[in-house]
Amino acid sequence: MADRRLQVFYTVAKQLSFTKASELLFMTQPAVTFQIKQLEEHFNTRLFERNHSKISLTPAGELALEYAERILNMSTEMETRLSEMTGQVSGTLLLGASTTIADYLLPRILGEFTTLYPKVHAKLMVANSESIVAKVAEHALDVGLIEGSSQHPQLHFEVCCNDELAMICPPDHPFAGQAYVTPEQLVGQPYLTREVGSGTREVVDEYFRGAGVAPDDLNVVMELGSPEAIKGAVEAGMGVAVLSLATVRRELSANDLVAVPLQPRLIRPLSLVYAPGKFRSRLLQTFLDFMAESMARAAEPTS
Repeated sequence: MADRRLQVFYTVAKQLSFTKASELLFMTQPAVTFQIKQLEEHFNTRLFERNHSKISLTPAGELALEYAERILNMSTEMETRLSEMTGQVSGTLLLGASTTIADYLLPRILGEFTTLYPKVHAKLMVANSESIVAKVAEHALDVGLIEGSSQHPQLHFEVCCNDELAMICPPDHPFAGQAYVTPEQLVGQPYLTREVGSGTREVVDEYFRGAGVAPDDLNVVMELGSPEAIKGAVEAGMGVAVLSLATVRRELSANDLVAVPLQPRLIRPLSLVYAPGKFRSRLLQTFLDFMAESMARAAEPTS
């Protein structure tokens, strides 16, 4: 319903890039440029400063962005409210999830949700927790699912379940037969870790600090961007790692890896994150309720 020129302007203003905006909008770059030119002619003012390959908002552009965001949100809210008068839960749900949740907990939950509500179209972005929080704050996502808990003045974080992390190693590793392993015992061991910005990395580093072990004291031999990459490296004997038990169920069942509990135990929250001021459609509220219940079940250890 909203003016297409306004939608194009909003996307360019958020990305500060005509190229990125054209990709997101599935438009050619000349078409995006033409829409912006039309809007600038309509208001008889420049909305962007153009310096070589960079663009920035003018004061008029800053003001236009404030109004564009409100207008587009109101337009979306109107369409949603009108569609909800039919009594159906339908529409597009923009989700973001950190890697562990997206790979190991979310697929079954999303499948169950879309089976219950077949008129819902879910779009999922997978990234580390830091990126998901940023996208929710920008209103690019309706809701995010992250590892650990975070702080952002504009967002609400709701813990929906807990997730235990343990040290993993090959079955022939000296630690494999132990009842538990302490943080001090891991110092000096070849150690594999997630990348900076990962929710798992943040939680584990904080755990070590709380136990009196500086993360820099660990013998980090590799930083990897996914649990799958870490598991493969551990299986290959490249070192030990600390991962969510939810990510290694298959390898534990096949005896490819061994999980040794940490002492003290490391249990982190898994959280839903959303903007409290954002219009809460029936679809979003239904999903939040369903997600909180389902994630608690999915994180429970399997027998």
